[in-house]
Amino acid sequence: MQDLPLPSPDWCLFLDVDGTLVELTDSPRGGRADANLKALLDRVCATLDGALALISGRSIRHLDALFAPLRLPAAGLHGVERRDAAGLIHGNDRVDRELNGARAALQGFIAKNPAAVLEDKRRTLAIHYRAQPRLESPLRQLTGEIAAASSGRYHVQEGNMVFELKPRGFSKATAIEAFLNETPFRRRTPVFVGDDLTDRDGFGVIDARGGISIAVGDRVRAQARLDDPAAVHALLRRIVTLRPERR
Repeated sequence: MQDLPLPSPDWCLFLDVDGTLVELTDSPRGGRADANLKALLDRVCATLDGALALISGRSIRHLDALFAPLRLPAAGLHGVERRDAAGLIHGNDRVDRELNGARAALQGFIAKNPAAVLEDKRRTLAIHYRAQPRLESPLRQLTGEIAAASSGRYHVQEGNMVFELKPRGFSKATAIEAFLNETPFRRRTPVFVGDDLTDRDGFGVIDARGGISIAVGDRVRAQARLDDPAAVHALLRRIVTLRPERR
């Protein structure tokens, strides 16, 4: 693992949210972005000429609520939906009725195991077992069976004490690739900061593009590492100093 390179105004920056920008909590939609973090993200976005995007498992609507009044370029639901720098939405947040059988199966599991938490994101379903780690094995089996029964339409995205059923063909990697083909991200050095198994595909794209992958904590490996969200905030503050006139 290499030392963290010095920030550059030629970066385009992709940021995971939970565990990267905000601390992980027991609640799937927990975490808090205070006024200082929002102001910092706004200044970093200006410093990089708008080349900053959030790449998250949360939906875009929840990202907007978390970081209001900011409306940053963002990919939600691990790439299933995306808002580009011009504000155009790719994908939508409709309720996926094809997941109704999976919804029923997961709700039935929770009825017997109330420590598990179902997060219904409309187009994806995430079941969390942070409060009861022993549920990992039965949930791995159940979600795997549901995905197998979908004839390849859905797959299981594993994360930090969570299994998520999502449409196949979307990932944080596909979202980052799409951004890199658009203004203002095109022809910049791509940098992705993330902390979880869900970020590994994104790291792969960044590495293949000659960019910089940065892991937060020790759950996953990347080219460089930061200890925690506080260290990520410190990196963001360093970026802002590159062009102090843009504050």
